[in-house]
Amino acid sequence: MSRQPGRESQVGRVGQVGRVGQLGQVGRVGLVGRVGLLGLALALLSLDVRAADNARQIVEETQKRTDARSQRYEGLLQVFDRNSRISDKRWTLERLGSHGQSKVVLRFTLPAEVKGVALLVVNHRDRASDQWMWTPAIERDRRIALQDRSTRFFGTDFSFEDLEERDVNQYEYALAGEEAVDGAACWKIQSTPRESKSSQYTRSIAWVRKDNYAFARIESYVKDLAVRRLNYSSFQNVQGIWTARLLEMSDLKRGTRTRLTLEKLEYNVPLKDEDFTLQAIRRQ
Repeated sequence: MSRQPGRESQVGRVGQVGRVGQLGQVGRVGLVGRVGLLGLALALLSLDVRAADNARQIVEETQKRTDARSQRYEGLLQVFDRNSRISDKRWTLERLGSHGQSKVVLRFTLPAEVKGVALLVVNHRDRASDQWMWTPAIERDRRIALQDRSTRFFGTDFSFEDLEERDVNQYEYALAGEEAVDGAACWKIQSTPRESKSSQYTRSIAWVRKDNYAFARIESYVKDLAVRRLNYSSFQNVQGIWTARLLEMSDLKRGTRTRLTLEKLEYNVPLKDEDFTLQAIRRQ
């Protein structure tokens, strides 16, 4: 059944936490004063816990609304350098499986110098993905080591890690406020990788649209420095799933960006598990 953006969500409403009034100058604090301050501290702690719970529930709802058995699309990548010169690339992407346990094959189709280059990503719920890259020109495959996941993927502004699928259980969440993106009201949610999740990023901020629970933006940080920003736009309801047909990844350190347009997008297409192996991507 298609999920419509206006339907009542199971996620509880995120209340606004009022500003705590400033405490006046206090002389000697008696027993009642101590109890009052303790009560205030416990109340604030309770609000923090509820806010964290709500943040996680919002992300869980986002993941639930995008759940599909499989996915396929053709992608046009336009890579903009610092001088706004554009180079085009094309790839196809096929994904099989649910969040946290999916397999992805991404294969370049253009230009000629990268045609046939493929990436196999096997996602896991409890740890970083396994990744292998196949280069037909030299008939060689190699496993992408964890320390190499922060490097750019074949001249685009996506790193190898950015091509992983984010699973809700790999992060801790906290509400970071509210802010509109492209006119759409959004929750801002900070996510921090759990210890088991190996990541180049210290944390990230996600803007989640209130109308359809789709990601509108994800900004990734290394310590306090924002290093990458992924913007989502051109939303369409595709087979009941609100999907951004246009994604733009900006490398904030390099001053470059890559625009990805999703074409011929389909969900729940018939795909075979045996096509998502290293042997299979060598054959194609």
